[in-house]
Amino acid sequence: MQQQKKIVIIGPAYPLRGGLASYDERLAREFTAHGYESTIYTFSLQYPGFLFPGTSQYSSEPPPPDLTIKVVINSINPVNWIMTGNELKAFKPDIIVVRYWLPFMGPCLGTILRQVRGNRFTRIICIADNINPHEKRPGDKIFTRYFVKPVDAFITMSKKVMNDLLKVTRSQPAEFVPHPLYDNFGEAVSKSIARKALDLPNDGSRIILFFGFIRAYKGLDLLLKAMAEPGIINAGIKLLIAGEFYDDRKIYLDLIKELGISDEVILRTDFIPDSQVRFYLCAADLVVQPYKNATQSGVTPLAYHFEKPMVVTNTGALPDMVPHEKVGLVAEPDAESIAKQILRFYELGEDFFLPHLREEKKKYAWSQMVKAIEDLAYGIQK
Repeated sequence: MQQQKKIVIIGPAYPLRGGLASYDERLAREFTAHGYESTIYTFSLQYPGFLFPGTSQYSSEPPPPDLTIKVVINSINPVNWIMTGNELKAFKPDIIVVRYWLPFMGPCLGTILRQVRGNRFTRIICIADNINPHEKRPGDKIFTRYFVKPVDAFITMSKKVMNDLLKVTRSQPAEFVPHPLYDNFGEAVSKSIARKALDLPNDGSRIILFFGFIRAYKGLDLLLKAMAEPGIINAGIKLLIAGEFYDDRKIYLDLIKELGISDEVILRTDFIPDSQVRFYLCAADLVVQPYKNATQSGVTPLAYHFEKPMVVTNTGALPDMVPHEKVGLVAEPDAESIAKQILRFYELGEDFFLPHLREEKKKYAWSQMVKAIEDLAYGIQK
């Protein structure tokens, strides 16, 4: 009888919260469905306080009953790195999938992987969310180069990250695979039910959504300025902001007041638990991603899953994933252009985009990510 293959995913997972944790948990489930024994190694300490701008790194929801999650990695303790690496070396998974999104993690993850390589068996595949961070800090390049060396092969989910990776290393195989759909937040509900659940106006109001952590590069300030454009005001459009401030909230609150758009903005700026995500997506007519710079965005596959049209800015991989006037509209990263495309959405109507969304979303299956990881892993000679 053939022995069950083992995979370990190294990255954020419960009790940590956020998009990376949701992704890793969903990927583990997909590998389990493909017959693997799946385990996630996550962090007992992910970030020291100075690197975490939110209110809490931890989920308030119950643990997922169907996943094996080991909460063991301390990102700032070198002894822990060696112990964890030796544990994984002895465990001998067929594949390790390691997430890389921040150079701060380079020393920790790079040391763990160097220990694992000693078993001369495990294939190490990195899913690189970023190579160059959005907010640069001293040591970024050194930490990234240290991390990259023990990795056997890479997957990126945007062409921009692939280009950044190729500037750091060309000696390992690398493949571009689009970000799969976030289909783990439940099924869609009607707009009416969603608005009622969130205590939003349920009178046919035009509501657009900004979703996710609020950071400077995501361009919420541009969207707020777009909300003050006369065409937007005259169209009676309201902006629902759903996500936690990772920047100084005063900057945005002052801007709302300065622009005189307090009545047009609905603030829901606590962390959105997983069980509430679908209500926010389903309550909106449109999802707006006004990013100033981007690699890829987890909000895009979330919008695909709930079949919500998008307005995105012409930066990073966003326009590649959102074909213009098919599944959404592409604006330049300035307030006037964003406002113009929001109004264009209402001219075309939500139903215009639905056939394209349903067809395009077929490209983003989790099975495609599993196949890419397997192809890379089993093509490596140990």
